[in-house]
Amino acid sequence: MSAAPATATAPTPAETSHRTSSAGVVAMLGSGLSNQVGAATGSLAFPVLGPVGVVAVRQYVAAIVLLAIGRPRLRSFTRSQWRPVVLLAVVFGTMNLSLYTAIDRVGLGLAVTLEFLGPLALALAATRRRVDACCAVLAAAGVVTLMRPQPTTDYVGMGFGILGAVCWASYILLNRTVGSRIPGAQGSAAAAGLSALMFLPVGLVVALRHPPTAASLGYAVAAGVLASAVPYLVDLFTLRHVPPAAFGLFMSVNPVLAAVVGWIGLGQNLGRADGAAIGAVVTANVLSIATSRGRTPAA
Repeated sequence: MSAAPATATAPTPAETSHRTSSAGVVAMLGSGLSNQVGAATGSLAFPVLGPVGVVAVRQYVAAIVLLAIGRPRLRSFTRSQWRPVVLLAVVFGTMNLSLYTAIDRVGLGLAVTLEFLGPLALALAATRRRVDACCAVLAAAGVVTLMRPQPTTDYVGMGFGILGAVCWASYILLNRTVGSRIPGAQGSAAAAGLSALMFLPVGLVVALRHPPTAASLGYAVAAGVLASAVPYLVDLFTLRHVPPAAFGLFMSVNPVLAAVVGWIGLGQNLGRADGAAIGAVVTANVLSIATSRGRTPAA
């Protein structure tokens, strides 16, 4: 006698939610690792191309990916739409240039932590809760520790990290404006393409003054793919399956990932005080988001 065929049961909503959450967490972890590994890989090309050359290549890669996805209809843009797009293009290039310059001078972990202060400050400024005030004090203590006077303190590099933080906060605000005025990803794609055009003469000058080797060019392209293309595509998937609050919470892991990647991949060791400072900044963001109720975090 043959056995009765097994009846397939549909997954319950709880099982579906668990699978979605698990996939989202894996995707966010992969995106964060890709971003930091990409930044570390790009730094390997600094001796030949310098931070400016690496950023130029990264802008080209980002433009190719975003233009292919967004497919902006540039001729239909009005003056009120072009204005924030141009500003976003300038901020986009300045943000990456300041970050990579900071990485070159102070290391990956400290540079990413300082840049992370931008969205953190933006989130804390949007509320008036006591816990956020405590988080701000905690983050400020971490920054003071990171920038404390030492025999080898590079304040220029830290200044570029702070500039990156300002640019990241501006990037978030401008993206909101562009997204409200231009449908889909057309605005971001147009800004990426315009930023790449701005870096064309820069890339040409770098190539003429410092002819790239095959290895350095490969590192720069890899940085563009790992730190721009992969995170952008993964984040598109993640934001469809993970609540924005959870996404913002997981973004807190990026400074820690940067410190680990810098230590393992580049041999950049952090002292106990620096590690504690990074932990303070990350904890401030985690507490602020985890204790929020009904607050919409920055996109």
